[in-house]
Amino acid sequence: MSLDTVTDIATSGIGFTLPILVAASGELVSERAGVLNLSLEAMMLTGAFAGVLGAVTTGSPVLGAATAVLAALIFGALQAIWSIRLRADQIVVGIAANALALGATTYGARLLLADGKGHSVPGFDALRIPLLHDIPVIGPALFGQTALGYLCLAVVAVLAFVFSPRTKMGLVIDAIGEDAVAADRTGLPVRAVRFGCVLLAAFAAGLGGAQLALSEVHSFSDNMTGGIGYLAVVAVIAGRWRALGVIWASVFFGIAQALQFALPALGVDVPFALLVMLPYLIAIVAVSGLVGNSRSPRDLTVAFARTS
Repeated sequence: MSLDTVTDIATSGIGFTLPILVAASGELVSERAGVLNLSLEAMMLTGAFAGVLGAVTTGSPVLGAATAVLAALIFGALQAIWSIRLRADQIVVGIAANALALGATTYGARLLLADGKGHSVPGFDALRIPLLHDIPVIGPALFGQTALGYLCLAVVAVLAFVFSPRTKMGLVIDAIGEDAVAADRTGLPVRAVRFGCVLLAAFAAGLGGAQLALSEVHSFSDNMTGGIGYLAVVAVIAGRWRALGVIWASVFFGIAQALQFALPALGVDVPFALLVMLPYLIAIVAVSGLVGNSRSPRDLTVAFARTS
């Protein structure tokens, strides 16, 4: 295998990794606070659709990305209201939200992105960093991103630092995720913190959807996320609810996605159906405990109700 081939696989792997990674980084914060967002897929898909629609309408990929984030935040607010204010089952809410987003974006694309508008989209161009881009394999993969891609990496770094278990905010979030009732008795605003964490996850998911649509694909198609949101949720579990673990899990899933296209190009005779299944088979292994046991936040998916 030539160096150019390895570089192409690494570049493609990072391209698939970024949307998963940024969405998983936001989801990590939310799950540590006790809220599981299976609707991450819906937020990313809605963000991708809104980003393309915004970019096509305004002619600006920047405004398209802003539209993507706004649409995802609206979806996140609905998720927070259902899960936190109304105390609905978080898993049921997530499944329903994903079905709603799939139907709404498919219909919206037929209605608003007809006549090829969804396939000719103003997008972000690559910005190669001098010298760093020339590093073999890693250089083109990491330092040839678009402005939105660099923003996604920056968001991942900021979330990992600001919400680290060693910071005050990180300790507050972990306390609420472990025992919301006890945290409430100490005066912590449980509902407000959880609401904010869900919106943070939505913001990150919107960026991930915009990155996929406006940086990687430059178009929108039905169900274009194709389960990436679910992989982001699994990356949090496989990463044992720690930032570094989530980063490695996201990279792993991104490379697995890239192999769907790389292996046939290399002449490796593998059934295409197996390649499509590969990331999800790996995800099942990751959450089955075969790669090591871990404990989720104790109050994850548990609705908070103030006791007298």
